Amino acid sequence: MLPRWMFPVVAALMLGASVPAHGATIQITMENLVIAPAEVSAKVGDTIEWVNRDILAHTATARNGDWDVTMPPKKTVTLVLQKAGTIEYYCRFHPNMKATLTVAP
Repeated sequence: MLPRWMFPVVAALMLGASVPAHGATIQITMENLVIAPAEVSAKVGDTIEWVNRDILAHTATARNGDWDVTMPPKKTVTLVLQKAGTIEYYCRFHPNMKATLTVAP
């Protein structure tokens, strides 16, 4: 059995261990009608930052319906990844723009 004075220390350690780490931010660019990189690996909780460097609007539309992000010209849009899986996505306005995002748990 722990001495009474140890209870706050143990409680603090337990709370610190349960605090989730901040996810990474992964940048993907859309420029000259190309998504780069075309294949990206990430984890649940990471943030995808799509940077549209074109003068045209683009989307990042998941083929499985998980998300559909619209990016105005010369703007940046973010999305926090909520679930694991391999997601193929494309631009609805320019269907030749395709990429794959693999999300680990």
